[in-house]
Amino acid sequence: MALSRKLLSLLIASLGVLGLGVLGLGVLDLGLGLTLAGTPARAAQFYTEDLRIPMAEAGPQGLEAFLVRPAGTKRYPLALLSHGSPRSFEDRATMSAHKYYGIALEYARRGFAALIVMRRGYGTSPGGRVDSVGGCTNAAYLPAAAVAVADLRATIDAMARRTDVTTSGMIAAGHSAGGLATVALTAQAPSGLVAAISFAGGRGSRDDDDVCNPDGLVQAFATFGKTSRVPMLWVYATNDLYFGPDLARRFYDGFRSGGGNAKFIAAPAYGDDGHYLYSVVARPQWTPYIDAFLRERGLGHDALSAPDPLPPPDHFNDAAKAEFARYLASTMPHKAFAVSPNGGYGWRSGRNTVDDAQRDSLAACMKWSPTCTLYAVDDQLASGSAQGTATDQVSRAR
Repeated sequence: MALSRKLLSLLIASLGVLGLGVLGLGVLDLGLGLTLAGTPARAAQFYTEDLRIPMAEAGPQGLEAFLVRPAGTKRYPLALLSHGSPRSFEDRATMSAHKYYGIALEYARRGFAALIVMRRGYGTSPGGRVDSVGGCTNAAYLPAAAVAVADLRATIDAMARRTDVTTSGMIAAGHSAGGLATVALTAQAPSGLVAAISFAGGRGSRDDDDVCNPDGLVQAFATFGKTSRVPMLWVYATNDLYFGPDLARRFYDGFRSGGGNAKFIAAPAYGDDGHYLYSVVARPQWTPYIDAFLRERGLGHDALSAPDPLPPPDHFNDAAKAEFARYLASTMPHKAFAVSPNGGYGWRSGRNTVDDAQRDSLAACMKWSPTCTLYAVDDQLASGSAQGTATDQVSRAR
């Protein structure tokens, strides 16, 4: 009986709770007429899980979240990651925790249980405009930040109850509005928070170099600085079009004037808009900053290697191999790649669940071939034999 990918993940998570590591499973008889095929060490290097964080204010759905951590049986310190806020309210619904997988993986490689949580009103987390700053002229940043902090604290409480995560020695990191939320969290620091990082922290940018009530935003940072004592790293690129160099310095000076503990880095210009320095493609530029900061605090770990690239199917021609390389380069879980015996293929990424990715990739493959099989799911070779069939003969993939 073939296990679905989703069920397999749940079973492996349960084994972790029981103290059985993902590495070295071999073939495990579950006593249910089912077996788990052994997973190569490469594939088991990192564990991922989709979560819903319970929070009364978020209703029965809770908050959308995505966990990435090293595979193993120990408890890994939490790295709580916070996202930004798009200028257009309508864009919030298109956001997804999965889109931050590449960022989260960098923290997981450094020994953390990296969790990206979608605050209320973003992605599939209910909440509407609960964190609104109000009208632009008198934008109120403190109440909005309080909403974000409540979401982050609920997340910390939930993660503290897990057997594979510890909030002792945890860190927090955020980008843009998530950076502001992270700064605000340090002002009411939960027990166990030992360091925090803000990339391009701020809120209220409605256009390039146009921020609502900038004086009020500076004052908000000053207010946080009065009670924040957690060591922080602040990084702003010199060509940030959301929060330019002069305004970023005002944020920092206000925070420090109240007693806040932060190191400021004016990073070199990045691309057309340095606000997006904290991105997957720019990892070589920003990861040295966090490595140095963590080492200074005795939190540094030699980074684990990223997962080895999967080999392409043996029967693929050069064009098909190039397409498989594109699949591997995609950092948008969940994803899957399906193949057919006659050289056809299809893949999809950025799906909400593993099952969705499997279904959609099989459907894409079946446009070219009547019979398709899953070859890869996320960053692992498919362990099952899920197939799709079509009644009409279709052309081979070109």
